[in-house]
Amino acid sequence: MTEAHPPAPETPSPPPEAAPAPPARRRKRVVAALMMAMALAALDGTIVSTAVPQIVGDLGGFSYFSWLFSGYFLALTVTIPVYGKLSDTFGRKPVLLSGIALFLLGSALCAGAWDMASLVAFRIVQGLGGGAIQGTVQTVAGDLYPLKERPRIQAALSTVWAVSAVAGPALGGTLAGYADWRWIFLLNLPVGAVALWLLARHFSEAGRAVRRGPVRVDWPGALSVFLCGGLLLTALVQGGVAWPWLSAPSLLLFAGVAALVALTVWIERRAADPVIPGWVWRRRTIAPVNLGLAALGLLMVAPTVFVPTYAQSVLGLGPVAAGFVLSVMTLSWPVSAALSQHVYRRVGFRRCAMTGMTLACAVLAAFPLLPFPGEPWHPAALMLALGAALGLFQLPLIVGVQSSVPWRERGTATASVLFHRQLGQSVGAALFGAVANATLTSRLADAPGEVPRRLDEMSHALGGGLDGALGEGAARYVREAVAAAVGHVHIAAACAAALAVLALLLLPSDFPLLAEGERD
Repeated sequence: MTEAHPPAPETPSPPPEAAPAPPARRRKRVVAALMMAMALAALDGTIVSTAVPQIVGDLGGFSYFSWLFSGYFLALTVTIPVYGKLSDTFGRKPVLLSGIALFLLGSALCAGAWDMASLVAFRIVQGLGGGAIQGTVQTVAGDLYPLKERPRIQAALSTVWAVSAVAGPALGGTLAGYADWRWIFLLNLPVGAVALWLLARHFSEAGRAVRRGPVRVDWPGALSVFLCGGLLLTALVQGGVAWPWLSAPSLLLFAGVAALVALTVWIERRAADPVIPGWVWRRRTIAPVNLGLAALGLLMVAPTVFVPTYAQSVLGLGPVAAGFVLSVMTLSWPVSAALSQHVYRRVGFRRCAMTGMTLACAVLAAFPLLPFPGEPWHPAALMLALGAALGLFQLPLIVGVQSSVPWRERGTATASVLFHRQLGQSVGAALFGAVANATLTSRLADAPGEVPRRLDEMSHALGGGLDGALGEGAARYVREAVAAAVGHVHIAAACAAALAVLALLLLPSDFPLLAEGERD
């Protein structure tokens, strides 16, 4: 089937002319606001990880703490395509301002949570706002800068995303160790307020033509995607823990997922303005990128969620030190991302991205080979190498996609690739949580003496420190069980990296870039 651009809407304004670039001072302020907004959404995906022992010690509910991540990522993921469509229709500014405001509301509610169920619910509210931030920020950056300057701004935003994602555990550990875990969410309020003010005052879309007249948003498609993702995450998180994998509840949940996938495909094919248009899968310059970034989101869960737990429970580090074991990625990722534009201009977008992901696969596969109990610098060295590898991967793909589509499709195209990255994170949080829970459950079932037999019974042990809660032999047994669980998670992450490399083989050797006037 020959692929064509999607048909123009029934009541469009004339095609937009290239908007004049905003004054340099105003553009810098807008970029500062974009970076702050991006940091908020990226930080809250990982900042909770090092505070989990303190949170479950206060609120309980260790067996479903994964929903602190899965609920947030699920809400963020399924709303990204909707916000992308709305930003192409109404403009970027109203969508972005509304998303930041909703995110801040969710943050305030999280700070006042009284049990694990309420905290998970309020994290979902955060995610609903985070979807607007993640997709729209990248799209605005593509609008503000021409192709020659776009690598610089996208490198800055990719660096913010990477630094925030890996620095989150260090910051969360600091707040949990020296203050209270509720400050993790209160910290968002002043930063988000400044970002809102800068965008409201300095961001203008004058000169951009947006659609007028009736707007058809694919709410049935959005709902079906949300239900499908929620059912899948429930099956992955609870399977092997609350009930056996081959039990009736698991089989019924997976059957429901299959039925909802079929329903979603049926709805999207008939929708006038589908949440995920078919052309994002028919174009060879977008579909492989969707798959590659989905794998990136999935594998990033392994270091950002499980390495801090490994550092605390296996190496015996405090929350702050555990966060810094992971945060060394912030030293290599920004440098690698900044240099990637020189690499892909010489060897092409695809080869640059494939090189980075191949190196990442090797690093992830090496994690289970770390000695037990080992030294803190062992996982830190791997995280340093992983940051350098992933810095070569993401930036070339986003710049290539944005530069190959016009303004009227940029929001949808950007939202598509970011949706799949977040989808990978959503599934990864649940899938890797299930892998870790299954390993721990298996090890605890055969545990000797005073070792807890159930995951829920480990909440107080992890919150109060293994040595203080258990004897020396029991503590060592639990540390070995946690090390095995984290090792299995990293093996799964290495498999995801290998799949990303295979997906990128489907890309053309280079992106067919549009002329500057066509892009704007």
